Amino acid sequence: MRIISGNFKGRKLIQLEGNDIRPTPDRVREAIFNILGPGIRDARVLDLFAGTGALGLESLSRGAGHAVFVDAALSSCNLIQKNIDLCKMKEKALLIHHDIIALPFPQTLKTQPFDLIFMDPPYEKAIVETTLEKAGFIDLLAPKGIVVTEQSFKESLAKPLNGLDIYRQKKYSKTFISFLRKEAIDKGSANNE
Repeated sequence: MRIISGNFKGRKLIQLEGNDIRPTPDRVREAIFNILGPGIRDARVLDLFAGTGALGLESLSRGAGHAVFVDAALSSCNLIQKNIDLCKMKEKALLIHHDIIALPFPQTLKTQPFDLIFMDPPYEKAIVETTLEKAGFIDLLAPKGIVVTEQSFKESLAKPLNGLDIYRQKKYSKTFISFLRKEAIDKGSANNE
């Protein structure tokens, strides 16, 4: 697993052995960032269920201004910290050990909204839906922010949730990626864009 593009292109990231973490494959990560395009520059990024931190670190490599990594597993948090150190991104990264499903969102996440939120939780447990519907989730997202979710193709999102529109979906082998954004408040102006 490596950083695909940007300042740290080619940098190999440390990953856990075994089945505890299922990192996003390089080709899927590349496809996600190709879709996101240059909008990543200077973005505030939230990497939920961060695993190895690859999505947040790829964002930083491509010019994101700041990334917050959240994971419930201490082993993942230790690994993410090693990868942050490896990429020399301490000043642009914040790591939070927190169980997003069992506990309310930490106050730290509520200080400033995020332009981009990645969600890559364990597959086939309906965690994406549970998180998207959680009280306060929509407030974490900036007005023109984007949420990118990764799920098993067996459990892909089929409907908008919690004020979010699904505007793009793509299947890559056994992985299903959804791109969501806040619903347009003024439908007339949204149609004129």
